[in-house]
Order: sequence, then C-alpha cells, then structure tokens
Amino acid sequence: MVKQERAARTRRALVLAAAEVFASEGFALASLSAISRRAGVSNGALHFHFENKKALADAVQQEAAASVARMTGLAETAGDALQALVNATHGLMSRIADDSVVRAGFELCGDPSHGRDGEPRRQWQEWIEVTLARAEQEGLLAEGVTSGRLAPAVVAATVPAA
Repeated sequence: MVKQERAARTRRALVLAAAEVFASEGFALASLSAISRRAGVSNGALHFHFENKKALADAVQQEAAASVARMTGLAETAGDALQALVNATHGLMSRIADDSVVRAGFELCGDPSHGRDGEPRRQWQEWIEVTLARAEQEGLLAEGVTSGRLAPAVVAATVPAA
C-alpha cells in the first residue's frame, strides 16, 4: 500500500508540475526535464507514469475536465437554470484563476501544438448548451433570445478559444 500511495503522490506532483509548466511556457516549449524538476522527481519517474509529453497534457486535461464536472454538478443544485449558469460561471472563473490544472487544461484546448480537441472546453460547452436549453424551456430567457444563439456567446466569453 505504501508504494501505491507514493506512486499516486508522484503522479499527482507530475500533473501539477506539468500544469504549471504548460500554463507558463505553453505545450510546445514545455520540456519533460522542466516538469520533472518542478515535481521534484527524476526523468525516470516521469516516464514510469507518462509515456510522453502528450500523455502528461492529456492527464492535465482529464483532471481539469473532472474539476469542471464536479463544479457544474454542484451548480445544478442552485435551482433554476440561469442561477446554475451564474454559479457555474463564477466557479469556473475562480478555478481558472486559482487552479493551475484547470487553467492549463483550458489553455491546452486552444494550443495548436498540442493537437487535442480539448475535453474541458467541450465539456463546458455541452453543459452550457444543455443548461441554456433548460432555461429556454423554463421561460427564463428574454423574448427573442434562443439558447442556440446564446450558448456560443457564453462559451466564448468564459473560456479561451479552441
């Protein structure tokens, strides 16, 4: 059990370090050596957990997506759809500002050198679309405003472009 706990801590340290390096340097310029140094582990330990830089970036995005899922799930308890949208947007902005994994996860979505479609951004966009459709069904949108036209604007205003 001790080895498993240490392995989990090492993996978590690598994901956090990768997020910080990706956020500061971008995917293309980030080096595995810089990531392992920041995590305080050897390059061998990095390669034990992750095959390559893309695998590390994917892990960052998966953790960011999990954070978004928890945050939007919590926002769903707010009552009506528009309040859930407000709560989730505040939560996401706070996480982007304070959580390097979430910030890097979204930044990687728009980084062409990473070549990934961006799970956190896609997840956020789908949640916005569903929530605004619910708001429209509940009669909460202004006259003439449709969820289909509003969703892309909300996504564009809240997260970096893909």
